[in-house]
Amino acid sequence: MDPLDILDNLQSIKPVYQPIVSAIRHSVAGYEVLGRFRVKGEWESLGPFFHDPDVPEEFKVEVDQHLLQIALTEMLDSEVDGYLFINRNAKQLMVNDGEDLLQLLLDFEAKGFAMNRIVIEVTEHDFDEAFENLNHLLLYYKTFGIQIAVDHVGAKSSNIDRIRQLEPHILKIDTDIIRRHNADGFQDIMHSLSMLARRIGAALLFENIEDNFQLHFAWKHGGRFYQGYYLAKPGFTMDNQSVLGVNVTDKVSEYIQREKQLVEQRLYHVLNWEKKVKKNQAQWEGIKNADHFIEGLTSDFEEESFRMFICDSDGHQVSSNFRKRDGHWEMEPDKIGSNWAFRPYFLENTMQMKTWSRGILSEIYSDIETREMIRTFSFPLTDEYFLFIDIRYAFIFENESLLI
Repeated sequence: MDPLDILDNLQSIKPVYQPIVSAIRHSVAGYEVLGRFRVKGEWESLGPFFHDPDVPEEFKVEVDQHLLQIALTEMLDSEVDGYLFINRNAKQLMVNDGEDLLQLLLDFEAKGFAMNRIVIEVTEHDFDEAFENLNHLLLYYKTFGIQIAVDHVGAKSSNIDRIRQLEPHILKIDTDIIRRHNADGFQDIMHSLSMLARRIGAALLFENIEDNFQLHFAWKHGGRFYQGYYLAKPGFTMDNQSVLGVNVTDKVSEYIQREKQLVEQRLYHVLNWEKKVKKNQAQWEGIKNADHFIEGLTSDFEEESFRMFICDSDGHQVSSNFRKRDGHWEMEPDKIGSNWAFRPYFLENTMQMKTWSRGILSEIYSDIETREMIRTFSFPLTDEYFLFIDIRYAFIFENESLLI
């Protein structure tokens, strides 16, 4: 694809629009603008042109401006609502200090196209070069109401601070992350990105969704927007809901029902464990007999647990560890006196148990000793002493409701 042929034949270039779906309304919330070039009667993607490092940035800007002008005109003429997502790399944005793009948008704002409907996408790797200049320009765009999206978020963890500094409106996450990482890997990545999004007030947009599993993944991990061939392929027209290849409302309804079933099953486990402890609670006679109390519980948790102990409200362990090895419970009295208050949520959880007199099941976390992913069921024996029952990973793995 010769760049000069493209520039000499702008009349053979047309934008195509890939729908972006709202997780709130389950309808099209906007479109991403992509380019096509007509070659011998066939429309070919302009991706190779834009990604070719040998093509001057000025050429790319000229083509992008042409595509954007057509897209804005068509969106206004057809009275289509929603966002318009446009892709610009850092070098393109810096051509003429970004004034060409801004002036075009201002011209269409005068015609009635609100600036807050424009979303400029920059990729995370753009932050590696001349970040200060890029950040300054994007912050300037934001003063006009233009929204900023960062694409390929998570590709480089070293850019987290820069993303926080920019505070984009949208973080775009490639669902290919599911295929590139193992289960634990992408869960950790998603947890970090979700935390980042909440801190800076950004929405998550999951792109490249190609199947039902990836759509479910996006929904389950808090995606506010979805995009991908499973939902809709790029087209030359901006249609409404009829363009979608799947009924998102029906799909989400399936996810909700499944999730509710899993939550119900998980609560059943918690209630069952509460009953087991309460059955023995009358045997609690204080810390002098703490080990004897746990010993009476071990037979009730043969299947689920691999470790049990008791702490006071300040985190001091007042019992031995009861540790299951090779099918037998062993005492570890050297653990008495350990302090676990440094663990995240320890004090908050003990106060909640004290207040509500109910057991609590932790999130999945990596155990310090075994390095396995476990959960801990905690129960208030009194206002001052709390029982901790660590649930072994094999039991969690066998019960899907405990994996979420």
